[in-house]
Amino acid sequence: MGRQLDADSLIGQLNRSSPPSLDSLYIVSGDEPLLAIEACDALRAAANRAGFSERISMTLDARSDWSAVIGATQNVSLFGDRRLVDVAIPSGKPGKTGADTLLKLADMAGGGALADTMLLISLPRLDKATRNTKWAASLFGVATSVEVSTVERPALPHWIAQRLARQNQQLDRETLEWMADKVEGNLLAAFQEIQKLGLLYPEGKLSAQDVEQAVLNVARYDVFGLRDAMLGGNPARALSILAGLRAEGEALPLVLWAVGEEVRVLARLAAAQAAGNDMQAELRRLRVFGQREQLLRQALSRVSPGSWPAAVQHAHDIDRLIKGLKVPGRLDDPWEEIGRLALRIAISRPRRPRGMAA
Repeated sequence: MGRQLDADSLIGQLNRSSPPSLDSLYIVSGDEPLLAIEACDALRAAANRAGFSERISMTLDARSDWSAVIGATQNVSLFGDRRLVDVAIPSGKPGKTGADTLLKLADMAGGGALADTMLLISLPRLDKATRNTKWAASLFGVATSVEVSTVERPALPHWIAQRLARQNQQLDRETLEWMADKVEGNLLAAFQEIQKLGLLYPEGKLSAQDVEQAVLNVARYDVFGLRDAMLGGNPARALSILAGLRAEGEALPLVLWAVGEEVRVLARLAAAQAAGNDMQAELRRLRVFGQREQLLRQALSRVSPGSWPAAVQHAHDIDRLIKGLKVPGRLDDPWEEIGRLALRIAISRPRRPRGMAA
């Protein structure tokens, strides 16, 4: 029966015994490259300590020769060496031949047929449809799986504190928050900055001044993060991301597109809602699904229906500013006007019915 571990639990388990006790099949999957690399490296090191002295590494996709994987698990070494078969499937799409091979490997692992062989399979985060395929369900049903997730902004200060603790270093909460702002969206950079602090300063509590001098502003922002903060009603985050995009030299038309396109979609949805049309059908017609649908619904419930025509006009005005034209009643800086447009959506509240107490 398969079991699931997080990366920290796996690494702790591997380090508790010498030589480590290993299973025949491991799967490492997720959307955070740093944590996936660390988990795979820990498994490779543990396999080496446990006597798996031979390693066969393959990177495969739907067009690859999958027979080589079965061959690697069956060929007997002349010297009786135990082997690690390390298979990476970066696309997460093995194709039909690959799926059949993975099914066979799952059967072999479940039946104890991987003698003197440890199989490590690396995958990206699988969507629900792929996770429910026969090959994936069979693999995860018998493997020890490690799924690594993105460290989101609220959890980032704690993650930084844990990594600093491994170096016997500490930071106060305020400085941890400051550092998280600087490395948000780039966990590898966060890891590198933490290592830098370990090299520059001794063990113990670090000062805010020391950290500010050492840490680079390596946050990575994107226009979709700006869109989501605006729709989700998070004005402070929207302005923070917008400032980051500006500092990184992001193209103004792209930023306006991310904001303006949502404004136009919301205006159409608000009009459809006011006309009594089927909102679900309208959302599908506009090809809106998943998390974006939830965020758009939030914005519709928060912003007064009569506000959308003015918001659309605001987006048109910003487009003219970007082209170097003057617009009466608008600031000359299009970045400032994009911020204003994002805020009018992020901080709006539904109007109370008449007669309701404030």
